[in-house]
Amino acid sequence: MTSTSIQITRSFTRSLPKIELHAHLTGSISRECLHDIWKQKKAQKPDLDVEDPLMAIPPGKVDYDIKTFFPLFSSYIYRLCNDASSIEHSTQAVLNDFEADGVVYLELRTTPRATHDLSKENYVKTILTIIASHNKKSNNKMKTYLILSVDRRNTIAEAEEVLDLALKYRSAGVVGIDLCGNPAVGDVRIFSDTFARARVEGLAITVHFAETTSSATDEELLCLLSWLPKRLGHVIHVKDEIKKMIERQNIGVELCLSCNVHARMITGGYSDHHFGMWRHSTVPVALSTDDVGVFCSPLSEEYYLAATHFSLDRRQLRELCEKAIPSIFSGSKEEQRLREIYAEWDGLTL
Repeated sequence: MTSTSIQITRSFTRSLPKIELHAHLTGSISRECLHDIWKQKKAQKPDLDVEDPLMAIPPGKVDYDIKTFFPLFSSYIYRLCNDASSIEHSTQAVLNDFEADGVVYLELRTTPRATHDLSKENYVKTILTIIASHNKKSNNKMKTYLILSVDRRNTIAEAEEVLDLALKYRSAGVVGIDLCGNPAVGDVRIFSDTFARARVEGLAITVHFAETTSSATDEELLCLLSWLPKRLGHVIHVKDEIKKMIERQNIGVELCLSCNVHARMITGGYSDHHFGMWRHSTVPVALSTDDVGVFCSPLSEEYYLAATHFSLDRRQLRELCEKAIPSIFSGSKEEQRLREIYAEWDGLTL
């Protein structure tokens, strides 16, 4: 029996070595981890005015759209993960979850934020310390790097601060800079000089791109493309002219099936997702989770969904994983490690 004729199972997609390039750190915290943090805080401070995560974010609830998604963080999760201890605990839990799911390369992204006991810089240092410790483990098969995000709500000064931190901690594991945030907010043009400086400094760029119709105007998309990003996230509402530009520039795309379906960012279901178009393009394609803690679909499930709704066999899934390698941000050493992993992996017929 050949690998192309064997049924795709969730066991197979968990065992498949996977590359995750669009995962927000805070959005990747599981509800169980949030509950553990809540219990610890509640024990220390019985009058804690934060609802139990299992009540605030009920198990099985994944229908967060653009209007309800962002307040979930600003009004709840950030209030719970608001000190060094909770950030350390949640970061380690996120790394453990991705590794347990068969991820072998992870680029996490986060917007630097100050808490009541951490400056923005110490917030970044705290996360990098956890990542470094995890990467050094002898039995660790997953290497992790950090991307710092500029929020569309930021001022120019705040964006410059993010870039300064990214450059300062590049040698400690920061590999890129991102533009993220509520796509209905802000004028991205004000960040052009910041991202131009990032490019001059040799820092890799990814941006959230055409998530909604409001953020998919020609003016915005052409501005973002002028920054010469190496990757684009979501890439939903794009005209043929823009698609051709992306292909000419060979920009990688980070595609998030469950997020886009559950948040109703696309019309229709999984089979209608634009992955069906991009997988036949010439650009690197990376299936990604976006916010697995919110949409409850780990990367292995995203590959299972892709196989189920787009009739992909085992060899095609492995090739899809490998296709993302050229768009990673950490450089040639990691690219070579990943190529060796796929060359040596013999799980197609298991």
